[in-house]
Amino acid sequence: MTLLIRLALLLALTALPLRAEVPIRAVTSPGGLEAWLVEAPDIPFTALEIRFRGGTSLDAPGKGGAAKLMAGLIEEGTGDLDAQGFAAARDALAADFRFSADRDSISVSARFLTENRDEALDLLRRALVEPRFDADAIERVRGQLLANIRAAARDPQALAGRAFARLAFGDHPYGHPGDGTEETVTALTRDDMIAAHRAALTRDRVHIAAVGDITAGELGPLLDTLLGGLPETGAPLPGRAEVGLTGGVTVEPFPGPQSVILFGHEGIARDDPDFFAAFVLTEVLGGSRFVSRLMTELREKRGLTYGAYAYLAGYELADLVTGRLMTANATAAEALEVLRDEWERIASEGVGVEELDAAKTYLTGAYPLRFDGNGPIARILVGMQMQGMPIDYPATRNAKIEAVTLDDARRVAARLFAPERLHFVVVGTPEGDLESAGGMVR
Repeated sequence: MTLLIRLALLLALTALPLRAEVPIRAVTSPGGLEAWLVEAPDIPFTALEIRFRGGTSLDAPGKGGAAKLMAGLIEEGTGDLDAQGFAAARDALAADFRFSADRDSISVSARFLTENRDEALDLLRRALVEPRFDADAIERVRGQLLANIRAAARDPQALAGRAFARLAFGDHPYGHPGDGTEETVTALTRDDMIAAHRAALTRDRVHIAAVGDITAGELGPLLDTLLGGLPETGAPLPGRAEVGLTGGVTVEPFPGPQSVILFGHEGIARDDPDFFAAFVLTEVLGGSRFVSRLMTELREKRGLTYGAYAYLAGYELADLVTGRLMTANATAAEALEVLRDEWERIASEGVGVEELDAAKTYLTGAYPLRFDGNGPIARILVGMQMQGMPIDYPATRNAKIEAVTLDDARRVAARLFAPERLHFVVVGTPEGDLESAGGMVR
Protein backbone atom coordinates (compact mmCIF):
# COMPACT_ATOMS: atom_id res chain seq x y z
CA MET A 1 0.00 0.00 0.00
CA THR A 2 1.43 3.41 -0.96
CA LEU A 3 2.10 6.07 1.66
CA LEU A 4 -0.51 8.37 0.09
CA ILE A 5 -3.22 5.70 0.29
CA ARG A 6 -2.20 4.79 3.85
CA LEU A 7 -2.41 8.44 4.92
CA ALA A 8 -5.78 8.90 3.28
CA LEU A 9 -7.17 5.84 5.05
CA LEU A 10 -5.68 7.01 8.34
CA LEU A 11 -7.28 10.45 8.01
CA ALA A 12 -10.63 8.88 7.21
CA LEU A 13 -10.47 6.66 10.27
CA THR A 14 -9.32 9.38 12.66
CA ALA A 15 -12.21 11.55 11.54
CA LEU A 16 -14.64 9.01 12.97
CA PRO A 17 -16.34 9.95 16.26
CA LEU A 18 -14.13 7.69 18.40
CA ARG A 19 -15.45 4.58 16.70
CA ALA A 20 -14.05 2.24 14.10
CA GLU A 21 -16.90 2.03 11.61
CA VAL A 22 -15.61 -0.90 9.60
CA PRO A 23 -18.29 -2.43 7.34
CA ILE A 24 -17.77 -6.08 8.27
CA ARG A 25 -19.85 -8.70 6.53
CA ALA A 26 -20.25 -12.32 7.64
CA VAL A 27 -19.76 -14.79 4.79
CA THR A 28 -20.58 -18.50 4.80
CA SER A 29 -19.09 -20.59 2.03
CA PRO A 30 -21.17 -23.22 0.20
CA GLY A 31 -19.23 -25.82 2.21
CA GLY A 32 -20.01 -24.18 5.55
CA LEU A 33 -16.79 -22.25 6.27
CA GLU A 34 -17.42 -18.93 7.98
CA ALA A 35 -15.43 -15.75 7.40
CA TRP A 36 -15.58 -12.01 8.01
CA LEU A 37 -15.12 -9.75 5.03
CA VAL A 38 -14.42 -6.05 4.52
CA GLU A 39 -14.73 -5.16 0.86
CA ALA A 40 -12.21 -2.52 -0.24
CA PRO A 41 -12.20 -2.53 -4.06
CA ASP A 42 -10.26 0.70 -4.50
CA ILE A 43 -6.89 -1.06 -4.15
CA PRO A 44 -6.38 -4.16 -6.33
CA PHE A 45 -5.16 -6.59 -3.68
CA THR A 46 -6.54 -8.64 -0.81
CA ALA A 47 -5.23 -9.55 2.63
CA LEU A 48 -6.36 -12.95 3.90
CA GLU A 49 -5.83 -14.03 7.51
CA ILE A 50 -6.42 -17.60 8.66
CA ARG A 51 -6.05 -18.94 12.20
CA PHE A 52 -6.27 -22.58 13.24
CA ARG A 53 -6.95 -22.80 16.98
CA GLY A 54 -4.60 -24.97 18.97
CA GLY A 55 -1.06 -23.92 18.08
CA THR A 56 1.86 -25.21 20.11
CA SER A 57 -0.59 -26.30 22.83
CA LEU A 58 -1.32 -29.32 20.62
CA ASP A 59 2.24 -30.65 20.77
CA ALA A 60 2.10 -34.25 21.95
CA PRO A 61 4.05 -35.21 25.11
CA GLY A 62 7.74 -35.40 24.30
CA LYS A 63 7.17 -33.64 20.95
CA GLY A 64 7.78 -30.04 22.04
CA GLY A 65 8.43 -27.76 19.08
CA ALA A 66 6.54 -29.93 16.58
CA ALA A 67 3.94 -27.26 15.73
CA LYS A 68 6.63 -24.58 15.40
CA LEU A 69 8.75 -26.73 13.13
CA MET A 70 5.76 -27.83 11.08
CA ALA A 71 4.58 -24.23 10.56
CA GLY A 72 8.04 -23.23 9.43
CA LEU A 73 8.02 -26.02 6.83
CA ILE A 74 4.73 -25.17 5.11
CA GLU A 75 6.47 -22.80 2.69
CA GLU A 76 9.35 -25.23 2.07
CA GLY A 77 7.78 -27.03 -0.86
CA THR A 78 4.59 -28.66 -2.07
CA GLY A 79 3.76 -31.23 -4.75
CA ASP A 80 6.37 -31.00 -7.51
CA LEU A 81 7.85 -27.76 -6.09
CA ASP A 82 10.77 -27.93 -3.70
CA ALA A 83 11.59 -24.98 -1.41
CA GLN A 84 13.28 -22.97 -4.15
CA GLY A 85 10.57 -23.77 -6.66
CA PHE A 86 7.85 -22.72 -4.23
CA ALA A 87 9.62 -19.43 -3.46
CA ALA A 88 10.07 -18.72 -7.17
CA ALA A 89 6.41 -19.45 -7.93
CA ARG A 90 5.27 -17.21 -5.07
CA ASP A 91 7.56 -14.36 -6.09
CA ALA A 92 6.48 -14.60 -9.73
CA LEU A 93 2.92 -13.92 -8.55
CA ALA A 94 4.02 -11.00 -6.32
CA ALA A 95 2.27 -12.81 -3.46
CA ASP A 96 3.24 -12.81 0.21
CA PHE A 97 2.63 -15.83 2.44
CA ARG A 98 3.62 -16.10 6.09
CA PHE A 99 3.16 -19.00 8.48
CA SER A 100 3.73 -19.08 12.24
CA ALA A 101 2.70 -20.83 15.45
CA ASP A 102 2.06 -19.53 18.95
CA ARG A 103 0.42 -20.94 22.08
CA ASP A 104 -3.09 -20.77 20.71
CA SER A 105 -2.95 -20.90 16.94
CA ILE A 106 -1.28 -21.68 13.66
CA SER A 107 -1.38 -18.44 11.66
CA VAL A 108 -1.49 -18.03 7.90
CA SER A 109 -1.17 -14.54 6.44
CA ALA A 110 -1.53 -14.04 2.69
CA ARG A 111 -1.51 -10.99 0.45
CA PHE A 112 -2.09 -11.21 -3.28
CA LEU A 113 -2.97 -9.03 -6.25
CA THR A 114 -6.44 -9.28 -7.75
CA GLU A 115 -5.03 -10.13 -11.17
CA ASN A 116 -3.12 -13.10 -9.70
CA ARG A 117 -5.72 -14.20 -7.15
CA ASP A 118 -6.55 -17.62 -8.55
CA GLU A 119 -2.93 -18.63 -9.12
CA ALA A 120 -1.78 -17.30 -5.73
CA LEU A 121 -4.52 -19.08 -3.84
CA ASP A 122 -3.92 -22.32 -5.71
CA LEU A 123 -0.27 -22.15 -4.63
CA LEU A 124 -1.31 -21.42 -1.05
CA ARG A 125 -3.82 -24.30 -1.15
CA ARG A 126 -1.12 -26.72 -2.23
CA ALA A 127 1.19 -25.54 0.55
CA LEU A 128 -1.50 -25.94 3.21
CA VAL A 129 -2.94 -29.24 2.04
CA GLU A 130 0.10 -31.12 0.76
CA PRO A 131 3.38 -29.80 2.21
CA ARG A 132 6.36 -31.92 1.17
CA PHE A 133 8.33 -31.99 4.44
CA ASP A 134 11.53 -32.79 2.55
CA ALA A 135 14.41 -34.10 4.63
CA ASP A 136 16.77 -31.25 3.71
CA ALA A 137 14.09 -28.66 4.50
CA ILE A 138 13.39 -30.29 7.87
CA GLU A 139 17.07 -30.12 8.77
CA ARG A 140 17.38 -26.51 7.63
CA VAL A 141 14.32 -25.27 9.57
CA ARG A 142 15.23 -27.48 12.54
CA GLY A 143 18.61 -25.71 12.63
CA GLN A 144 16.90 -22.33 12.69
CA LEU A 145 14.63 -23.42 15.54
CA LEU A 146 17.54 -24.84 17.52
CA ALA A 147 19.44 -21.59 17.03
CA ASN A 148 16.44 -19.72 18.45
CA ILE A 149 16.29 -22.05 21.45
CA ARG A 150 20.00 -21.56 22.15
CA ALA A 151 19.68 -17.80 21.79
CA ALA A 152 16.73 -17.80 24.22
CA ALA A 153 18.88 -19.60 26.79
CA ARG A 154 21.16 -16.54 26.76
CA ASP A 155 18.36 -13.96 26.80
CA PRO A 156 17.22 -12.90 30.29
CA GLN A 157 13.84 -11.73 29.01
CA ALA A 158 13.17 -15.08 27.34
CA LEU A 159 14.31 -16.90 30.48
CA ALA A 160 11.96 -14.78 32.60
CA GLY A 161 9.05 -15.54 30.31
CA ARG A 162 9.69 -19.27 30.43
CA ALA A 163 10.10 -19.30 34.21
CA PHE A 164 6.90 -17.28 34.67
CA ALA A 165 4.95 -19.63 32.36
CA ARG A 166 6.30 -22.68 34.18
CA LEU A 167 5.26 -21.29 37.56
CA ALA A 168 1.89 -20.06 36.30
CA PHE A 169 0.79 -23.13 34.34
CA GLY A 170 2.80 -26.10 35.61
CA ASP A 171 2.27 -29.25 33.52
CA HIS A 172 -0.34 -27.66 31.26
CA PRO A 173 0.96 -27.15 27.68
CA TYR A 174 1.16 -23.41 28.43
CA GLY A 175 3.83 -24.23 31.01
CA HIS A 176 6.17 -25.66 28.37
CA PRO A 177 8.09 -23.59 25.80
CA GLY A 178 6.35 -23.52 22.44
CA ASP A 179 9.72 -23.79 20.68
CA GLY A 180 10.37 -27.04 22.50
CA THR A 181 13.81 -27.90 23.87
CA GLU A 182 17.03 -28.88 22.16
CA GLU A 183 16.30 -32.48 23.04
CA THR A 184 12.72 -32.60 21.77
CA VAL A 185 13.39 -30.63 18.57
CA THR A 186 16.45 -32.71 17.72
CA ALA A 187 14.38 -35.90 18.03
CA LEU A 188 11.49 -34.77 15.81
CA THR A 189 10.95 -36.79 12.63
CA ARG A 190 9.11 -36.34 9.36
CA ASP A 191 6.33 -38.54 10.74
CA ASP A 192 6.01 -36.05 13.63
CA MET A 193 5.57 -33.25 11.08
CA ILE A 194 2.80 -35.16 9.32
CA ALA A 195 1.10 -35.83 12.66
CA ALA A 196 1.41 -32.19 13.77
CA HIS A 197 -0.05 -31.03 10.44
CA ARG A 198 -3.04 -33.37 10.74
CA ALA A 199 -3.59 -32.39 14.36
CA ALA A 200 -3.62 -28.64 13.82
CA LEU A 201 -4.74 -27.66 10.30
CA THR A 202 -8.38 -28.68 10.37
CA ARG A 203 -11.60 -27.08 9.20
CA ASP A 204 -13.49 -27.40 12.50
CA ARG A 205 -11.35 -24.81 14.30
CA VAL A 206 -10.49 -22.34 11.57
CA HIS A 207 -11.13 -18.57 11.72
CA ILE A 208 -10.92 -16.47 8.56
CA ALA A 209 -10.91 -12.78 7.68
CA ALA A 210 -10.45 -11.13 4.30
CA VAL A 211 -10.03 -7.44 3.50
CA GLY A 212 -9.62 -5.96 0.06
CA ASP A 213 -10.67 -6.29 -3.55
CA ILE A 214 -12.93 -9.31 -3.24
CA THR A 215 -16.69 -9.77 -2.93
CA ALA A 216 -18.69 -12.09 -0.71
CA GLY A 217 -19.75 -14.06 -3.75
CA GLU A 218 -16.14 -14.60 -4.72
CA LEU A 219 -14.83 -15.31 -1.22
CA GLY A 220 -17.12 -18.21 -0.29
CA PRO A 221 -16.26 -20.64 -3.12
CA LEU A 222 -12.62 -19.56 -2.91
CA LEU A 223 -12.45 -20.67 0.73
CA ASP A 224 -13.92 -24.08 -0.06
CA THR A 225 -11.29 -24.55 -2.75
CA LEU A 226 -8.49 -23.30 -0.51
CA LEU A 227 -9.31 -25.29 2.63
CA GLY A 228 -11.58 -28.10 1.43
CA GLY A 229 -8.73 -30.59 1.24
CA LEU A 230 -7.89 -30.29 4.95
CA PRO A 231 -9.22 -32.77 7.54
CA GLU A 232 -12.51 -31.90 9.20
CA THR A 233 -11.24 -32.53 12.75
CA GLY A 234 -7.90 -32.83 14.50
CA ALA A 235 -6.37 -33.44 17.90
CA PRO A 236 -8.52 -32.35 20.85
CA LEU A 237 -7.70 -29.02 22.41
CA PRO A 238 -6.28 -29.07 25.96
CA GLY A 239 -8.49 -28.02 28.86
CA ARG A 240 -8.39 -24.76 30.76
CA ALA A 241 -5.12 -23.89 32.44
CA GLU A 242 -5.31 -23.21 36.16
CA VAL A 243 -3.08 -20.29 37.16
CA GLY A 244 -0.97 -21.59 40.03
CA LEU A 245 0.78 -18.37 41.02
CA THR A 246 0.97 -17.47 44.70
CA GLY A 247 2.62 -14.51 46.36
CA GLY A 248 6.41 -14.39 46.50
CA VAL A 249 9.61 -13.99 44.49
CA THR A 250 11.37 -16.52 42.28
CA VAL A 251 14.97 -15.66 41.41
CA GLU A 252 16.64 -17.15 38.34
CA PRO A 253 20.37 -16.29 38.58
CA PHE A 254 21.82 -14.70 35.45
CA PRO A 255 25.02 -12.69 35.03
CA GLY A 256 24.76 -9.08 33.99
CA PRO A 257 24.22 -5.56 35.32
CA GLN A 258 20.40 -5.64 35.24
CA SER A 259 17.52 -7.75 36.47
CA VAL A 260 14.48 -8.56 34.33
CA ILE A 261 11.31 -8.65 36.41
CA LEU A 262 8.01 -10.24 35.37
CA PHE A 263 5.08 -10.13 37.75
CA GLY A 264 1.39 -10.97 37.94
CA HIS A 265 -1.34 -13.37 38.95
CA GLU A 266 -4.66 -14.70 37.63
CA GLY A 267 -6.61 -12.12 35.63
CA ILE A 268 -10.10 -11.77 34.20
CA ALA A 269 -11.80 -13.45 31.25
CA ARG A 270 -12.50 -11.54 28.06
CA ASP A 271 -16.24 -12.28 28.32
CA ASP A 272 -16.49 -11.22 31.97
CA PRO A 273 -18.89 -8.27 32.50
CA ASP A 274 -16.09 -6.48 34.39
CA PHE A 275 -13.53 -6.87 31.61
CA PHE A 276 -13.69 -3.32 30.27
CA ALA A 277 -13.33 -1.81 33.73
CA ALA A 278 -10.30 -4.07 34.27
CA PHE A 279 -8.91 -3.00 30.89
CA VAL A 280 -9.13 0.67 31.81
CA LEU A 281 -7.63 0.00 35.24
CA THR A 282 -4.54 -1.67 33.81
CA GLU A 283 -4.07 1.31 31.51
CA VAL A 284 -4.08 3.59 34.56
CA LEU A 285 -1.67 1.34 36.41
CA GLY A 286 0.80 0.41 33.73
CA GLY A 287 -0.27 1.35 30.23
CA SER A 288 2.02 2.64 27.51
CA ARG A 289 1.58 6.30 28.44
CA PHE A 290 4.31 8.04 30.46
CA VAL A 291 1.68 9.16 32.99
CA SER A 292 0.76 5.66 34.12
CA ARG A 293 1.29 5.01 37.83
CA LEU A 294 4.13 2.57 37.33
CA MET A 295 5.96 4.89 34.95
CA THR A 296 5.46 7.81 37.31
CA GLU A 297 6.59 6.00 40.46
CA LEU A 298 9.36 3.85 39.03
CA ARG A 299 10.79 6.00 36.26
CA GLU A 300 9.92 9.63 36.83
CA LYS A 301 10.18 9.82 40.61
CA ARG A 302 12.93 7.27 41.32
CA GLY A 303 14.77 6.59 38.08
CA LEU A 304 14.61 2.83 38.64
CA THR A 305 13.78 1.81 35.08
CA TYR A 306 13.31 3.07 31.57
CA GLY A 307 9.83 1.56 31.35
CA ALA A 308 7.39 -0.41 33.50
CA TYR A 309 4.17 -1.89 32.17
CA ALA A 310 1.11 -3.84 33.32
CA TYR A 311 -1.58 -5.35 31.13
CA LEU A 312 -4.24 -8.03 30.79
CA ALA A 313 -2.90 -11.12 29.02
CA GLY A 314 -5.78 -13.16 27.67
CA TYR A 315 -4.97 -16.55 26.20
CA GLU A 316 -7.41 -19.07 24.81
CA LEU A 317 -7.21 -21.18 27.97
CA ALA A 318 -6.08 -18.80 30.73
CA ASP A 319 -6.17 -15.16 31.82
CA LEU A 320 -3.49 -13.14 33.60
CA VAL A 321 -2.93 -9.62 34.83
CA THR A 322 0.77 -9.22 34.43
CA GLY A 323 3.62 -6.82 33.77
CA ARG A 324 7.35 -6.36 33.29
CA LEU A 325 10.32 -4.07 33.75
CA MET A 326 14.11 -4.04 33.86
CA THR A 327 16.18 -2.40 36.58
CA ALA A 328 19.74 -2.39 37.86
CA ASN A 329 20.58 -5.30 40.16
CA ALA A 330 21.25 -2.85 42.99
CA THR A 331 17.72 -1.43 42.76
CA ALA A 332 15.77 -4.66 42.22
CA ALA A 333 14.50 -4.86 45.82
CA GLU A 334 13.37 -1.25 45.74
CA ALA A 335 11.57 -1.80 42.42
CA LEU A 336 9.73 -4.81 43.83
CA GLU A 337 8.66 -2.81 46.85
CA VAL A 338 7.28 0.01 44.70
CA LEU A 339 5.47 -2.45 42.46
CA ARG A 340 3.86 -4.21 45.40
CA ASP A 341 2.87 -0.87 46.95
CA GLU A 342 1.21 0.26 43.72
CA TRP A 343 -0.61 -3.08 43.42
CA GLU A 344 -1.91 -2.63 46.96
CA ARG A 345 -2.81 1.03 46.43
CA ILE A 346 -4.94 0.44 43.33
CA ALA A 347 -6.63 -2.56 44.98
CA SER A 348 -7.55 -0.61 48.12
CA GLU A 349 -8.15 2.88 46.71
CA GLY A 350 -9.09 2.35 43.09
CA VAL A 351 -8.40 5.28 40.79
CA GLY A 352 -9.28 8.96 40.70
CA VAL A 353 -11.72 10.59 38.32
CA GLU A 354 -9.02 12.43 36.38
CA GLU A 355 -6.97 9.25 35.93
CA LEU A 356 -10.04 7.36 34.78
CA ASP A 357 -11.11 10.01 32.29
CA ALA A 358 -7.60 10.37 30.86
CA ALA A 359 -7.25 6.62 30.36
CA LYS A 360 -10.65 6.36 28.68
CA THR A 361 -9.83 9.26 26.38
CA TYR A 362 -6.56 7.66 25.35
CA LEU A 363 -8.00 4.18 24.80
CA THR A 364 -10.96 5.39 22.75
CA GLY A 365 -8.91 7.87 20.73
CA ALA A 366 -6.15 5.43 19.85
CA TYR A 367 -8.39 2.57 18.79
CA PRO A 368 -9.39 3.74 15.27
CA LEU A 369 -5.71 4.24 14.41
CA ARG A 370 -5.22 0.49 14.43
CA PHE A 371 -7.32 0.12 11.28
CA ASP A 372 -4.67 1.49 8.94
CA GLY A 373 -4.61 -0.98 6.06
CA ASN A 374 -5.96 -4.21 4.64
CA GLY A 375 -3.49 -6.44 6.49
CA PRO A 376 -3.91 -4.87 9.94
CA ILE A 377 -7.70 -4.89 9.60
CA ALA A 378 -7.73 -8.56 8.59
CA ARG A 379 -5.53 -9.43 11.58
CA ILE A 380 -7.83 -7.51 13.93
CA LEU A 381 -10.91 -9.26 12.56
CA VAL A 382 -9.49 -12.76 12.88
CA GLY A 383 -8.28 -11.92 16.38
CA MET A 384 -11.81 -10.83 17.27
CA GLN A 385 -13.13 -14.19 16.12
CA MET A 386 -10.51 -16.05 18.16
CA GLN A 387 -11.64 -14.14 21.26
CA GLY A 388 -15.34 -14.67 20.64
CA MET A 389 -16.16 -11.01 19.98
CA PRO A 390 -19.32 -10.06 18.08
CA ILE A 391 -19.04 -8.79 14.53
CA ASP A 392 -20.08 -5.27 15.56
CA TYR A 393 -17.32 -5.00 18.17
CA PRO A 394 -15.33 -2.24 16.36
CA ALA A 395 -18.42 -0.02 16.39
CA THR A 396 -19.37 -0.74 20.02
CA ARG A 397 -16.02 -1.19 21.77
CA ASN A 398 -15.42 2.46 22.64
CA ALA A 399 -18.90 2.91 24.06
CA LYS A 400 -18.18 0.08 26.48
CA ILE A 401 -15.00 1.81 27.62
CA GLU A 402 -16.78 5.15 27.97
CA ALA A 403 -19.47 3.45 30.09
CA VAL A 404 -16.98 2.49 32.82
CA THR A 405 -17.79 4.58 35.90
CA LEU A 406 -15.65 5.53 38.87
CA ASP A 407 -17.67 3.14 41.03
CA ASP A 408 -17.11 0.36 38.49
CA ALA A 409 -13.38 1.01 38.47
CA ARG A 410 -13.07 0.99 42.25
CA ARG A 411 -15.19 -2.15 42.64
CA VAL A 412 -13.28 -4.05 39.94
CA ALA A 413 -9.90 -2.87 41.25
CA ALA A 414 -10.64 -4.58 44.56
CA ARG A 415 -11.65 -7.72 42.68
CA LEU A 416 -8.83 -7.82 40.13
CA PHE A 417 -5.68 -6.84 41.99
CA ALA A 418 -4.59 -9.24 44.73
CA PRO A 419 -1.30 -8.17 46.36
CA GLU A 420 -1.17 -11.36 48.40
CA ARG A 421 -1.09 -13.41 45.16
CA LEU A 422 1.34 -11.18 43.26
CA HIS A 423 4.34 -13.23 42.15
CA PHE A 424 7.63 -11.82 40.86
CA VAL A 425 10.11 -13.64 38.64
CA VAL A 426 13.51 -11.96 38.74
CA VAL A 427 16.20 -13.00 36.26
CA GLY A 428 19.57 -11.50 37.14
CA THR A 429 21.72 -11.07 40.25
CA PRO A 430 19.39 -8.88 42.30
CA GLU A 431 20.58 -7.21 45.47
CA GLY A 432 18.73 -6.18 48.63
CA ASP A 433 16.03 -7.70 50.79
CA LEU A 434 13.74 -9.24 48.19
CA GLU A 435 11.68 -11.05 50.80
CA SER A 436 10.66 -7.84 52.52
CA ALA A 437 9.94 -6.20 49.17
CA GLY A 438 8.01 -8.96 47.43
CA GLY A 439 7.39 -11.87 49.74
CA MET A 440 8.98 -15.26 50.24
CA VAL A 441 11.98 -15.86 47.98
CA ARG A 442 12.21 -19.24 46.24
